[in-house]
Amino acid sequence: MSQRIRLACTAAALVPLTLLAAACGSSSGSTTPSSSPSASAASATGKSITETGSTLLFPLFGAWQAAYSTANPNVTITSGATGSGTGITDASQGLVNIGASDAYLSSADLSQYPGLLNIPLAVAAVDVNYNVTGVKKPLNLNGAVLAQIYTGKITTWNNAAIAKLNPGVTLPAEKIVTLHRADSSGSTFLFTSYLNAQDPSAWPSADVDTTVTWPSVPGSLAETGSGGMLAGCAVKGCIAYIGISYLSKATAAGLGTASLANKAGKFTQPTTAAINAALASFPAAPATGAEALINTSAAAGYPIINYEYAIVKKSQPSAAEASAVKAFLGWVLSTGDTATYLSAVGFEPLPSATLGVAKTLVSSISGM
Repeated sequence: MSQRIRLACTAAALVPLTLLAAACGSSSGSTTPSSSPSASAASATGKSITETGSTLLFPLFGAWQAAYSTANPNVTITSGATGSGTGITDASQGLVNIGASDAYLSSADLSQYPGLLNIPLAVAAVDVNYNVTGVKKPLNLNGAVLAQIYTGKITTWNNAAIAKLNPGVTLPAEKIVTLHRADSSGSTFLFTSYLNAQDPSAWPSADVDTTVTWPSVPGSLAETGSGGMLAGCAVKGCIAYIGISYLSKATAAGLGTASLANKAGKFTQPTTAAINAALASFPAAPATGAEALINTSAAAGYPIINYEYAIVKKSQPSAAEASAVKAFLGWVLSTGDTATYLSAVGFEPLPSATLGVAKTLVSSISGM
């Protein structure tokens, strides 16, 4: 078994143990994360559903997959943790029924990929984690300082700009090792969106995407998947952006979690209260489902949150497949969008108005 599969199944261990076996090994469990399942495998009766994409969503999707397959044993769901960019591409090409993504499809994306739907499923967050010798208290960081770190202008943890944000904290003269995603990643889109929102002069909008050309910084590391970022941050001095579904693993590994500055200039941790405070500061998702939830102006809000999306072709290959996908996503938006599944990975349910948008989008799915 490859390292990427081990990391993905370790992530699935964040969900309730009763769901773990199906999430990481049954006939309706995950496919190899390095390859995408094919929608052509769907049966004529529409009892097979294929998904690939976001590694941030993967632990939660594993829980949904296991529970739904247990309640509906005649339905086979295969999934893969391949990164949001792959999920979007595979869904657009008809290789899978569902592409999971932390990044929404913009109006330009929807023009490029006509017939795709952005369906919000739940609310997540991206953390900034670090491994700094001797630092126990959560560090305060903002987008301007993070942009300087990721462009190589700040190279040690005792830099004056970091110290200014953390009065009274003794910072070591330890080299900073930046980690970024090697794959096409929704977490990269969210992290770079935050850098740009906080300091567009230091991090231009041209460098906001699921895949970016990272500045050449000596010693920087490129990792695949959220699990790869977590493993890579074992290096002393590291800094990484990792989906909240891996927070308990990051904490267990001894990593710190930064308090990030929001638009109001307040530093917050990615707690339930802070995520919901940020969420409440944004309007309901529009009819397309696509909405940025970055850099909240709410003083108590956490600044890097997002909707997790199912990217789905409005017209599925058959009426039977459309029916199967609609039934599964309908279950996700009711039974699956509750604390039973969300709490274990730090996710929050959709606000009621956005939930209504999501249900309307699901109802529009049809077969050829």
